[in-house]
Amino acid sequence: MSKLCRISKAHLVILMALVIGTSAQQPTGRSHIQETDSPTASGSAEPNLYATGDGRVLLSWIEPAGENRHALRLAVRTGGKWSEPRTIAEGTNWFVNWADFPSLIALSDGSLVAHWLVKSGEGTYAYNVNIARSTDGGKTWSKPIVPHRDGTQTEHGFVSVLPWSRNGAGIVWLDGRKSTSKGHGHAEHTSANEMSLRFTTLGSDGRLSDDVLLDSRVCDCCQTSAAMTSEGAVVVYRDRSEKETRDISIVRFRNGQWTEPRPVGVDSWEINGCPVNGPSVAAEGKLVVVAWFTSAKDTPRVKAAFSNDAGATFAQPIEVDEGTPLGRVQVVILGDGSALVSWMERSPKGANIKARRIKQTGWRGESATIAESSSARSSGFPRMVRVGNEVVFAWTQSDKPSRVRTAVGTFVDLK
Repeated sequence: MSKLCRISKAHLVILMALVIGTSAQQPTGRSHIQETDSPTASGSAEPNLYATGDGRVLLSWIEPAGENRHALRLAVRTGGKWSEPRTIAEGTNWFVNWADFPSLIALSDGSLVAHWLVKSGEGTYAYNVNIARSTDGGKTWSKPIVPHRDGTQTEHGFVSVLPWSRNGAGIVWLDGRKSTSKGHGHAEHTSANEMSLRFTTLGSDGRLSDDVLLDSRVCDCCQTSAAMTSEGAVVVYRDRSEKETRDISIVRFRNGQWTEPRPVGVDSWEINGCPVNGPSVAAEGKLVVVAWFTSAKDTPRVKAAFSNDAGATFAQPIEVDEGTPLGRVQVVILGDGSALVSWMERSPKGANIKARRIKQTGWRGESATIAESSSARSSGFPRMVRVGNEVVFAWTQSDKPSRVRTAVGTFVDLK
């Protein structure tokens, strides 16, 4: 077993506390976590996960496919096992980045939608989003579509794709079409090189709806996150004010229109540059939970906030971390309405992938170490999804060569 995934008995006890709580009032139950046989190959990285409505888990990742060539691969977890990998796309001119990674989702009609990034020009950060669809479980894929139609050789990425209808997908991305330079670098994101947040839909016929501007000035290279509530879609992202305050904002789709951006929590983090550390959102019905990283007042924190009105308002944030977080967060909602937040925390050896269960009351369970990792960029962004009483984890073991690892936490009697 990899050193990254070796779980001690003490860590198992901590994880049990995370799931069932530590007070007499918490539900009784059992849990354990173990590494699974990863379907990925040597050199794999940039994993992503998606839980389908029928109990499956989709894993996507990038791996080498020859000299200067990459492949986007997928595997499906059913019955406790990963399927054999399949290839979604392959190319030599891809933009492969630790923070701007591909995704794969399933629609209710059974089709799959994937995205990845392809260079559009000579500039380092000149790249386009590519979207493709499969109607046969990932055996074959449609010709890629570029959802943005501005035609500029600038940055387009940090995509969130979510089911929009039975056979249609909603696509959110950061858009650099206002950039004054060709393929600008992240360090050149000045007021003249503003990134915007944009949205479109992709129908089953391959047609795109009109490109909608959600926010005209956002943080340059932080991940976006989107979820569907019972009242419509919500999108969270790191905003950017004229004074370089970069807190988390939310926009919601209501009555056929997108709302104006509103803050999720007011940290007042002023930073003259992008922290490359986006938020995460999860939703079930009207319950919404957002997790994020901030370093306002030079104090790094991972926070999470609950909403019971589909993201219209949020309660006071709950601090989740242990005091030295790197961020790189994700959140899922558990069966009892509590939330599980994952993040990376600094450690003497580099960093640990951590998780903690929280409740709307402000209660925090003990944190669990999911795996040892590294603070390097090459360790990427750990991912997790919940399916039934299980939480599936995926992360990049950043050794040379790298390797995507997976693990499963099983949760019992958690109502």
